Amino acid sequence: MKKSSYNSITVLVLSILLISLFLTDCKKTENPIKFPNGTFPDTVINMSGINSAYDDYNLALYQLSANSPIIFSSNRKSSGGQFDFEQASFTYAFDQMNGNFVFSAKMTTDAFLDKLINKAITTGNDFGPYQLFSSIDGFEYLILSSVNAAGNLDLSYLKNRPVNGASLPDVEGPYPVKLFNTSSDDAYICLDTNQDSAYFTSDRDGNFDIFVHKRPAEMELSKWFNLDFATSTKADSINSPGDDKCPIVFRKIMVFTSNRPGGLGGYDLYYSIFRKGNWSSPVNSGPGINTSSDEYRPVIGYHPDFTNNFLMFSSNRPGGKGGFDLYFAGVEFPEK
Repeated sequence: MKKSSYNSITVLVLSILLISLFLTDCKKTENPIKFPNGTFPDTVINMSGINSAYDDYNLALYQLSANSPIIFSSNRKSSGGQFDFEQASFTYAFDQMNGNFVFSAKMTTDAFLDKLINKAITTGNDFGPYQLFSSIDGFEYLILSSVNAAGNLDLSYLKNRPVNGASLPDVEGPYPVKLFNTSSDDAYICLDTNQDSAYFTSDRDGNFDIFVHKRPAEMELSKWFNLDFATSTKADSINSPGDDKCPIVFRKIMVFTSNRPGGLGGYDLYYSIFRKGNWSSPVNSGPGINTSSDEYRPVIGYHPDFTNNFLMFSSNRPGGKGGFDLYFAGVEFPEK
C-alpha cells in the first residue's frame, strides 16, 4: 500500500514538472527589437577619419548604402594649393535593441574609383563632383566643375558602364557640357529624381544664381549635354540678391547654400519644397546645421529603414581639423 502511494505521488510530481516545462516553453519571449526603424542623429558629426588640415569639401555619394564610397574635392596633396579629387567611404549602423547609432569614415583605395578620379582630374581646380546612374542608356555619370584656361569654371562629364566583377570598365571623357557652359562660372550641377531636369549654379548674370533646364523625354544624358548652348531659366522662388549655389534635389526637396541676408553668417544651407509645380520660399536650416561660419555644398542621403534623411556638407566652422571639413547629420524635412 505504501509503495503504491509512493508511485502515485512520483507520477503526480513528474506530471506537474512536465506541464511546467511545457508552459515555460510555450511562453512568448519578449521581442528584443525596441526600435524597428533607425534614426540618423541630428547632432552634427565631423567626418574626422577623412578630413585633413586643408580644405575638404564638395563630396559626391557614389552610391547609397550602409557602407558608402564617396568622392570629394581637396587641396591636401598640394598643401593648400590645387583642388583635386580624393576617395573615401563612410559606414553607419543602428542598433535596434538599444537605439545606438555608430558612424565612421575613412580614406579608401578602391581600384575603379582610382581609375575614375585619375581620368577626371584636370590641370586646374576640380570641384563639385556629382554621380548618378542613367537607366536610359545604362551608364554611370560623373559630372564635375573645373577651372579652364581662362580662369572660369566649366562643367564636364565622364561616363562608364557599372562595375561588374573584377574587370574595371572603361571610362569615357571628360567631355564638356556644351549645353550649359558659358564664359562665366558654371558649376555644381545635379539632376532631379526623375532625371528630367538639371539644376546648376552660374554667375552669368552677375551674382551666382541657380538655373534649371528641362531634358527632352528619353534623350540620353550624353547627347543632351552635347547639344549646342541654349539658355536656361532661373529656378523660381529660389534665388536672392546674394549668391545662391550648390543645389541638390532629392524627391521634392532642394537644399542649397546661400549668403543671402538674414542667415546665421557667411554661407548657410537652405531648403525648399516642390509644391504644386513650384518651389516654396527657401527656409534656413537653422542653428542645428548652420553656424556663423560657412556651410557649403550639401548632399542629401536616404536609407529605407531610417525615419529621416541625412545631410552631408562642408563647413569651415571652428573645431575641425582645419579649413573646410566634411560633416554628417540627420535631418527631417516637411512632407508637404
